[in-house]
Amino acid sequence: MAKSPTGKNAPPPAPIIVKKVTIVAGGHHGGAWKVAYADFVTAMMAFFLLLWLLGATTEKQRKGIADYFTPTLVKMRQNSAGSNGLLGGSSITDADHYAHRAGQTGTKTLTIPRDATGGPKEGSGTIKSMQSRLQEKLKASDQLRKLARQVRMVDTTEGVRIDLVDDADFSMFQLGTTLLTPDAALLLRAISQTVAPEAGGLTIRGHTDALPWRPGMTANNWSLSAGRAEATRQAMMRTGIGETRFRRIEGVADREPLIEDNPADPRNRRISIVVAPN
Repeated sequence: MAKSPTGKNAPPPAPIIVKKVTIVAGGHHGGAWKVAYADFVTAMMAFFLLLWLLGATTEKQRKGIADYFTPTLVKMRQNSAGSNGLLGGSSITDADHYAHRAGQTGTKTLTIPRDATGGPKEGSGTIKSMQSRLQEKLKASDQLRKLARQVRMVDTTEGVRIDLVDDADFSMFQLGTTLLTPDAALLLRAISQTVAPEAGGLTIRGHTDALPWRPGMTANNWSLSAGRAEATRQAMMRTGIGETRFRRIEGVADREPLIEDNPADPRNRRISIVVAPN
């Protein structure tokens, strides 16, 4: 027995007990699993709803549902000069970003009224008939179907303009020359057959990129663009277009680039064929 300072016997001191408490947030398992489970159930419900819609609706009804959820914003394709599909898009009269010499300020399809009071409009019937004929020509073979992405058709103040555009995988002419490639000759035949039934005059305009010529070369982009326009005219004449149909042959070099931010882009090389109103 321990003794007190006074020497008398006393009881031992009480033991000290330390209690360690661990706090677990959110209960025994936490609540994060509930959120994940709710997301899973929502996703499964949407999935089964989709399956039910596919099985309980007709093709026409499904198309209507898809159209309802399609965005209505009109998006201008940047640097549009042929994308995927026939004639480079859903329509050969889609908006473009081309340079327009005759004061065309917009890029939408244009129709020109006969007079200031309004009335039947010119142009729309011409481009629709040409569009239909050209689509049929380009569907005639696999080779032409692949070349369709190089073609754009728009209605302008000058008339219906058909643009044949180069890209990294296709060129209308052999590099630095006025010699048509075999694919370009085939494409021009289809274009000639498309414009042949129309009575309007034709204007052909050649465009180049801005790549510099090698030192010592006597040629330049002005002569090259004009020569390519003339080569296009001769190729169209060989396929049956009369000489009197042609009104102007123009070479504008690299002064009207399609891709303004990159004058050296191959898409700046193109041939424009304008069919004037009847």
